[in-house]
Amino acid sequence: RNKTKKMSHRKFSAPRHGSLGFLPRKRTKHHQGKVKSFPNDDQTQKPHLTAFMGYKAGMTHVVRVADKPGSKINKKEVVEAVTILETPPLICVGVVGYIDTPQGIRPLKCIFAEHLSEECRRRFYKNWHKSKKKAFTNASKKWQDPLGKKLIQKDLNKLKKFCKSIRIICHTQTKMVPIEAKKAHLFEIQLNGGTVPEKVDWAVKHFEKTIPINEVFSQDEMIDVIGCTRGHGFKGVTSRWHTKKLPRKTHKGLRKVACIGAWHPSRIQYTVARAGQKGFHHRTEMNKKVYRVGKGFHTNTKDGKVIKNNGATEFDLTEKSINPMGGFPHYGMVKNDFLLLKGGIVGPKKRIVALRKSLHVQTKRVALEKINLHFIDTSSKIGHGRYQTRNEKTAFLGPRKKDKLKLAKAKPAAAKVAKPKSVGKKSATKPATKPTGGKTAPKAKPTTKPTGAAKTAPKTKPAGAKASKK
Repeated sequence: RNKTKKMSHRKFSAPRHGSLGFLPRKRTKHHQGKVKSFPNDDQTQKPHLTAFMGYKAGMTHVVRVADKPGSKINKKEVVEAVTILETPPLICVGVVGYIDTPQGIRPLKCIFAEHLSEECRRRFYKNWHKSKKKAFTNASKKWQDPLGKKLIQKDLNKLKKFCKSIRIICHTQTKMVPIEAKKAHLFEIQLNGGTVPEKVDWAVKHFEKTIPINEVFSQDEMIDVIGCTRGHGFKGVTSRWHTKKLPRKTHKGLRKVACIGAWHPSRIQYTVARAGQKGFHHRTEMNKKVYRVGKGFHTNTKDGKVIKNNGATEFDLTEKSINPMGGFPHYGMVKNDFLLLKGGIVGPKKRIVALRKSLHVQTKRVALEKINLHFIDTSSKIGHGRYQTRNEKTAFLGPRKKDKLKLAKAKPAAAKVAKPKSVGKKSATKPATKPTGGKTAPKAKPTTKPTGAAKTAPKTKPAGAKASKK
């Protein structure tokens, strides 16, 4: 017989609540998403970036036709939730080279560009207002001095000779995004593809230049989202670990763990659910599908008009932007390039999120599916949104009271402007004289006589004259 070990007796059996893989559940040190591992390098490709940064704007839903042969929903319309991430172009300001050591990789040299914007230099100060604002003044002088240029070239040659991986230093443009922060978010992005000298040359070539999102990601791609979750503060075990509530009549509360451990060992084990911090944890979510890489508001080169039609599809020809009516709640209007990702992502609105290329080669049918959007919802996210655009709302409800008042105010103003142009000086006087015929003077007198002031004056004068005579 095969003797199997029996579990010791317990009244109820159930899997444990919550994962121990995320311990310790405490507040992260950095709310900005940190990429801790990059995809493997493939030198057969051209040098390219492996990550990007964006700001969470909000959510909406889309309608698309599923492309899953064999499935019940194949060639049928599907409604899915999507997240909009605003991704203004990044600016490359430096390059770092890493060498391999027995303890892991170590940075060898770090070279910054000649000119750094104010929002980038703000990041190096705790209080920009009180500081002398001298960051990188000496470093930028190297680029103007012939001896300094030789030193920079010497460092670049060291990177080409000894380094195994090259990363560029980029920063976001907070001025282009509706957030309160004035400091730019600075981070490193690994360069993959090509040899090490080619990567260094690519980095130096892109110093002080913008890198748009469409050079990094494309539609139908699977990417990873790294960021900080929404914070919920100090919470009990029922909310934090989702343990079962005790019966109603339990003494001293029921949202507790009934037994937090045996008599011996006479310590509380780390596996027991306890109250503490919930949320504001650093998390990585893998395999998020890119539904659209949208272009921001831009001017047409031919006629100079601003093009805002980035929320329409081939099937929905309504010209509209990706912004819902009234803008995204707690964010505002998305005016720059953006990403449309399937499902929700970590963090509240306005939080910065790191976007990384997938670590593995995607082979599943879900990853290889082609996305064909039929409709993107742009109704208001504040109330019960019923209209996709403002024109659609006015066409259905008609002009509002405030619109009618505006028209009423605009008409007399337009008439005042139009009168001196259309009517001359002579024509203005003629209409008053024409109906009178030739006798203008006698007809002007009777108009003044019937007034109250004219009648009272003759009565008072003779009375005063008689009194003086008497």
